[in-house]
Amino acid sequence: MSSPGCSPRGGSRVREPWPGRVPGHPTQPGHLSGTILLADDGRLPHSVPSGTTQNRRPLVTTVAPKPVVTRPWPVRAPVKGSAFARLLRTTDAKQIGIMYMVTAFAFFMIGGLMALIMRAELARPGLQFLSPEQFNQLFTMHGTIMLLFFATPIVFAFGNYLVPIQIGAPDVSFPRLNSFAYWLFLFGGTLTTAGFITPGGAADFGWFAYTPLSSVEHSPGVGANMWVVGLAISGLGTILGSVNMITTILTLRAPGMTMFRMPIFTWNMLVTSLLALLIFPLLAAALFALAADRILGAHVYDPATGGPLLWQHLFWFFGHPEVYIIALPFFGIVSEIIPVFSRKPIFGYKGLVAATVAIAALSMSVWAHHMFATGQVLLPFFSFLSFLIAVPTGMKFFNWIGTMWRGQISFESPMLFSVGFLVTFLFGGLTGVLLASPPLDFHVSDSYFVVAHFHYVLFGTIVFAVFAGIYFWFPKMFGRMLDERLARVHFWLTMVGFHTTFLVQHWLGNEGMPRRYADYQAIDGFTTLNMISTVGAFITGISTLPFLYNCWKSYRTGPVVEVEDPWGHGNSLEWATSSPPPLRNFDRMPRIRSERPAFDHKFPELATGQTLVGAPAGGAKLLTSEADGGASYQEDVAGDRDRH
Repeated sequence: MSSPGCSPRGGSRVREPWPGRVPGHPTQPGHLSGTILLADDGRLPHSVPSGTTQNRRPLVTTVAPKPVVTRPWPVRAPVKGSAFARLLRTTDAKQIGIMYMVTAFAFFMIGGLMALIMRAELARPGLQFLSPEQFNQLFTMHGTIMLLFFATPIVFAFGNYLVPIQIGAPDVSFPRLNSFAYWLFLFGGTLTTAGFITPGGAADFGWFAYTPLSSVEHSPGVGANMWVVGLAISGLGTILGSVNMITTILTLRAPGMTMFRMPIFTWNMLVTSLLALLIFPLLAAALFALAADRILGAHVYDPATGGPLLWQHLFWFFGHPEVYIIALPFFGIVSEIIPVFSRKPIFGYKGLVAATVAIAALSMSVWAHHMFATGQVLLPFFSFLSFLIAVPTGMKFFNWIGTMWRGQISFESPMLFSVGFLVTFLFGGLTGVLLASPPLDFHVSDSYFVVAHFHYVLFGTIVFAVFAGIYFWFPKMFGRMLDERLARVHFWLTMVGFHTTFLVQHWLGNEGMPRRYADYQAIDGFTTLNMISTVGAFITGISTLPFLYNCWKSYRTGPVVEVEDPWGHGNSLEWATSSPPPLRNFDRMPRIRSERPAFDHKFPELATGQTLVGAPAGGAKLLTSEADGGASYQEDVAGDRDRH
């Protein structure tokens, strides 16, 4: 090794001193700084002050510094498997959001295939190609996948991609924790679904895992244990993701982004994450106790000590808020889309925020309406609260309709799916009000009426809003527009197929067809309605094909988005950056003065109260007040008096 001060070839090398300084000869106060000159023999002479003239020929020569040559970083040749390695190592919230979305849709396709198999079995009386045990496994895994491996992670798909951009943050607070949460979800979901390849098959005690059906005596096998452990692992990922979302929203907002300037979607993600942080630990505790019963021989849910009712209380204390965990973010998505395609600001911003908080609070107090038929709960109390939760939900409908009222509505594909969401969720909400009444609940409990209500609420909320969000933000995520014709075909197939499937199930339930049954008799009179429902289910399944083809085709050859906002009237900050956004989300950020910063940036005359033809009518004078968050107005009373 070469010693310091020596060149690698063994020759001596002199370190260059700082300009104007000679080693051992500091510049004296009052002297001019000199130029360093090197003698011909390599010795360092004294500095020569600038401006000094010498008559004799100098014995030194000036050595000019070598120019700095910048060389590009070496380009690494891509190696096989490098893309997968990047996915394993990535901590970019946008990339993780897309990974959540793709994985959730893969589970959605698996769960939908299970639904089609069950509907094909129920199309006619008699067992067609499934045994009762196989049917039980399918409806258990269908419910589990759709609720916990599609609906819940798709929330974090939109949250990871959009929340940091909407609040003006470069990334999430805990990027590595965020990545770890995704891999926990993927591992837990894979472990749960892999029960099908075990000798005894997957779990078959229902996605609600009622005890003693879920005990080792009634449901032996490794597949059931994998279900319990897989859900606990996936739930841990949800808890970590919620912590990350809450911290990001509370600590990384851009200057000017106050709480009441945040987009509605970000507000809903904050409330949803708080709700998940409260209830998912309870689910994990209940699952660990069930695993102790099954694997270690504990007696937590022993029927002799009221274990079955204990499980129902624990599960539904998680289960009912979970419905709103997977509903509130999609309320936020619709609240982002409707103003853009109505060409109006959201009506009642603070009312929407208050309704979101009220729904989250009430959702934790109505769990026992799933247990009316047990006779072990206080019916008037839980019935009243079940009716009460319809009030803030109705407030949201009022705000959405008020936003569209007298607006210049444009029915592009995101708006079509948003209107489909409103219609479908309204039907589900109305049947939910019926089920809040104990006498009616006793009549249709455990029938297909409840199945229809549940799918109207969840499918109407989640699937329609998810498709609306994807059509809305796909240009922002990938920089290409989707095919609008294929999107309309997708919408109408989904709308017709869904309502054909589940509308008739209300009548099936009212006629007495029980849910969770693999077979029925021809004399029961259920055949015609079941056949109609099955046809609708296959139409719904076929409707996903144009969507998948549209995404694949547009990702490769779709029209390139060259503007920040392809829709023209975007409100939140993601429409003020490039499409797709850069690594740190923004090259420059507009000033945030309201809850519509991107709109204010594009239309500054409208942001300050001007119209396209001049100042507001009525003699308003523009006042700028930073304390009030931007422009405000006061009536020109004196001007009005002079005019009159």
